[in-house]
Amino acid sequence: MAESPSPTHGFPGRLLVFEGLDGSGKSTQAALLGKWLQARDYRVFFTEWNSSDLVSGVIRRGKKKNLLTPTTFSLLHAVDFADRFERTIFPPLRAGYLVVCDRYAFTAFVRDAARGCDPKWVRTIYSFAPRPDRVFYFRVPVQVTLKRKLASRLKINYYEAGMDLGLSDDVEESYVRFQSRLRAEYERLAESDQFTIIDSTRSVEAIQTELRGHLAPLLENFPTGAALLHDR
Repeated sequence: MAESPSPTHGFPGRLLVFEGLDGSGKSTQAALLGKWLQARDYRVFFTEWNSSDLVSGVIRRGKKKNLLTPTTFSLLHAVDFADRFERTIFPPLRAGYLVVCDRYAFTAFVRDAARGCDPKWVRTIYSFAPRPDRVFYFRVPVQVTLKRKLASRLKINYYEAGMDLGLSDDVEESYVRFQSRLRAEYERLAESDQFTIIDSTRSVEAIQTELRGHLAPLLENFPTGAALLHDR
């Protein structure tokens, strides 16, 4: 994808991307939307970030031993995404599915830039990735994500807090500083890449209703599973 918005993929399916900070609620909303679409007989394929079997183990080991520099971090995730795109995103997109992505290449643009990588260099690495039909950006204050994280009683991840960057010895302070960098990058991309901005401080029900409304134009005359079977 170029720095400015590029053409979409041109395949029969639709590529729907959910982006935002950890704790923004995007994963919950992506899963709910996928179930709603399936209930209406649309063919849906769901995929998540960092889920390729090819390099996920390498990434986990690198994180565990603190071996990853910003550059190696970026390159490994690019390999992961390239494998995931070729194996799990492209086939259903070409086959006419609604592909719901919990994070896409934009996650790399944001995280790698926040870690000091050249944004243009990162964009070049992911130039094979077509522009989605819709990118939903779940906007939320960093302090809200911190409160949600602490309320969940889940330990704040070392890399999630940007501890590898030496921003602070205190994990919560480092989290706020690093996540603030990520948010700033998301805000920049929201304008340049024309994201659909979702206020993620509202109720789950209100957000889901808004998402379904945004999808209405994309689903107009889009075939359901039954229609596809009938056309055969």
